[in-house]
Amino acid sequence: MTERGIPIPHAPGFIANKTPRIVTSRFDYEDSFTIARYEETGGYQGLRTALSRTPEAVHGEVRDASLLGRGGAGFPAGVKWGFCPPGVWPRYLVVNGDESEPGTYKDRLLMELDPHQLIEGCLIACYAIGLSQCFLYVRGEMAVAQERIAQALNEAYEAGYIGKNILGTEFSVDIVLHWGAGAYVVGEETALIESLEGNRGMPRLKPPYFPASIGLYGQPTIVNNVETLSNLPWILSNGFEAFKAIGTETSPGTRMVAVSGHVKRPGVYEIVNGTTTFRDLIYGETMCGGIRNDAALKAFVPGGGSAPWFTADQLDLPFEASQVGPEGSMLGSGAIMVMDETTDIPAAALTLTKFYAHESCGKCVPCREGGTWLEQIMRRIVNGSGTKRDLDLLIEVGETICPGDFPHASNKEKGLSAVPFPYKMTTICFVGPSAFAPVHSALTLFKEEFEAKVAGNSDRNYVEVTISA
Repeated sequence: MTERGIPIPHAPGFIANKTPRIVTSRFDYEDSFTIARYEETGGYQGLRTALSRTPEAVHGEVRDASLLGRGGAGFPAGVKWGFCPPGVWPRYLVVNGDESEPGTYKDRLLMELDPHQLIEGCLIACYAIGLSQCFLYVRGEMAVAQERIAQALNEAYEAGYIGKNILGTEFSVDIVLHWGAGAYVVGEETALIESLEGNRGMPRLKPPYFPASIGLYGQPTIVNNVETLSNLPWILSNGFEAFKAIGTETSPGTRMVAVSGHVKRPGVYEIVNGTTTFRDLIYGETMCGGIRNDAALKAFVPGGGSAPWFTADQLDLPFEASQVGPEGSMLGSGAIMVMDETTDIPAAALTLTKFYAHESCGKCVPCREGGTWLEQIMRRIVNGSGTKRDLDLLIEVGETICPGDFPHASNKEKGLSAVPFPYKMTTICFVGPSAFAPVHSALTLFKEEFEAKVAGNSDRNYVEVTISA
C-alpha cells in the first residue's frame, strides 16, 4: 500500500491514482490475466450486451461515445469503422499491438495484465463491423504479452466466447495471434499489414492503399490500437453517456500515459482525458510526484519520441489535442519523457535520432539517407568534433525530409502556424520526420548548447564519424 492507502498493483511501473479506471481496473489483482478473474469482475458482459443488440446499434454506441484512437492519430474509432465500403466481403480486423514508439509501454501492460479485456474488445468490434476474422499482431520482443494472450485465447475458445455461434448466437469469429520481428515501422498500419501478409514491413502508398478500402489481402481492413479496443467492454456495459461524462466533449474518457525519465515515480497512469494537465501528471502527488532530486524541469517530450519537445511554458496544457497541436506538438502514443536541468540536450536528441535512423525500412531515400546523415552530424557535434557549419547542415538535411518550416511553438514568433499535422514530408510514413523532430526541437529550444559544443572548431576540419551497426 502507498502512504495514501492506494493499492499498488503488481504491474511493474503501474501506479494507481484517483482517476476513474476504465481499462486498468483489474491491475490490482495478481491473477488479472485469467478468465476466472475477468468473469468475476464483470468480464464479457459488454459482449453479452452487444449481442443483445443489432450490429448497427453497437456501431452507433461506439460512434456516439467519440472514442478517439489511442495509438497516436487520435481518429474516432466509430467513424473509422464506417469507412469500409458497403457490400465488400470478407473484411478483417487487425489489432496493432506492435507498440514500439520510444517511451511507450502502456499497451504492453494491457496485453500482459488484462488480455481478456482486449479480446472482448476485439469481439465487440467484429460484431459491430460484421467481421468473422481478427488478427492480433504483437511486437516480437513482448514475450510475456504473447504468452498471456495465447493463454487467454485458449480460455476464451474453451468458454465459447470465440469460435462458432458465440454464446448461442449466429455470430462467429476466429482470432489469430501473430507476432512480429521487432521493426518500429510496422507500427504504421500499412507496414503492419505487409508484415502480416508475410512480406517485409514497409508502408504502402495512400492512396490507393487506405486499409479500410484496400487492406489485408486486398480486402477492407480496420486497424485499431490495443488501448482503443480495450475501452469497448466498458462502453458497452455502461453506455456512451457514462463514457462521455468523463473528460471533455472533444476528448472523452480516460487514457493511459507512460512517463519515463527524470521524475520521482515513473510509470503508467490512467488519467482523465482532456482535463489532466502535464503539470498534474509530472508534479501531482498521486502521480509522478515531481522531478527527481527536486531539480528544475528542462524539457519534456509530450507524445512519444517522434513528438516535438515542450518546455516548462507548456506544463499547464491539458491532454487535449486541440490545445497541444497549436503549441507545436502532439499527444501521439501517450508517452512522456521528462528531462531535468542536468540533461545534455544534444546527447538526448542524438539518442532519439539514432533510433529512428536505425529503424528506417529503407523504402524512401530521404528517410534512409537523411536519417543516417542526421545521426552522423549529431554524433560529430556531441563528440566535440562538430562545427558551426554543422548546425546549418542539420536543418538543411532535415528539410530534405520535411520541406519548409518544421512545426514548433517558436514558429509563432515568425508569424507561422505551429500546428504540426500533417507534416510536409517527402516520405511515405512518419519515420523520416521522426528522425528530424528531436533534432529540430533541441536546436530550436537550446541552440546555445549546440553552439557551446562546436565553439572553436574550424569549419574546414571535419572529423568524420563512422556509424557502427
